[in-house]
Amino acid sequence: MKASYYTKYGSSDVLEIKEIPKPQPGDKEILVQVYAATVNRTDCAMLTAELWIMRLLTGLNSPKNPVLGTDFAGIVVDIGKKVTRFKPGDRIFGFDDMGLSSHAEYLCLSENKAIGHIHESMSFETAAALSEGAHYAYNFINKIDIKEGDHILVNGGTGAIGSAAIQLLVHYGAVITATCRKEHSDLVLQLGATQTINYEEEDFTQKEFQYNYIFDMVGKSTFYKCKKILKPRGIYLSSELGPYAQNAFLAFWDLFSNGKNVKFPFPSNPQASINLINQLAKQEAFKPVIDKTYPFNQIKQAFEYVLSANKVGNVVIRINTDE
Repeated sequence: MKASYYTKYGSSDVLEIKEIPKPQPGDKEILVQVYAATVNRTDCAMLTAELWIMRLLTGLNSPKNPVLGTDFAGIVVDIGKKVTRFKPGDRIFGFDDMGLSSHAEYLCLSENKAIGHIHESMSFETAAALSEGAHYAYNFINKIDIKEGDHILVNGGTGAIGSAAIQLLVHYGAVITATCRKEHSDLVLQLGATQTINYEEEDFTQKEFQYNYIFDMVGKSTFYKCKKILKPRGIYLSSELGPYAQNAFLAFWDLFSNGKNVKFPFPSNPQASINLINQLAKQEAFKPVIDKTYPFNQIKQAFEYVLSANKVGNVVIRINTDE
């Protein structure tokens, strides 16, 4: 089978499509023919390994797993003899931020991974884009107690995480302000925000209005910059550790605080994220934003685009197209 393969860390130039053996499912595993996957921030972090903490997970000097990919949409083609959740022919999608090796024509995974069935009317490209951003967005939301009418500022409303968060926050009844470029304002409003701030012209931290929560989906601000626009018991959450990993330390310190504080949205329980987002998608209350779709032989270009930090929503790669 064909797979996108890398043996050293670096830019998209270290990737190559090569033939490798098709995996065989174990007793509790399923074999999936992959039709689509995304190229996302997690994939890029694993590719470049610029953060030292990433190398602790992926390999200190070189990648332990040479095939990237954290999400997928495809068809079950074979199952192990002890599998009970799925059967051949099932259209499924799934996610694991520790890696699934889904940038390949086939993958094997445990039936106990975070997996959902794809609704009949949904394309593989849309299903592939359901998971990653929504999982991280939901893990912001489940760390706090949102009440209907709470005012929330989403810094970075057009990324995969931010665009998913806006739609999920609408589900929870929040009033949303989101930062974005001027040309993306209409999209962000369509997703459910009530107001946008053009971050290229305005500094949202200098606004007078105060929010119950600030979601920094791009990790480009800090708690101290945002503190004055938080309500007296407001909470700041960020997708990044922050300068000198301050968000993790502040989150621990603020366990003992009754004032403005920080929570770190450590992502967990991807199956719960899959279940929620699948339900909302079925109800047409959630639709992932897809910026570009690339054929598999252009996966380098897909990575280059994501690494440029210019994408809006998700970038999808089509892998098998013979359905």
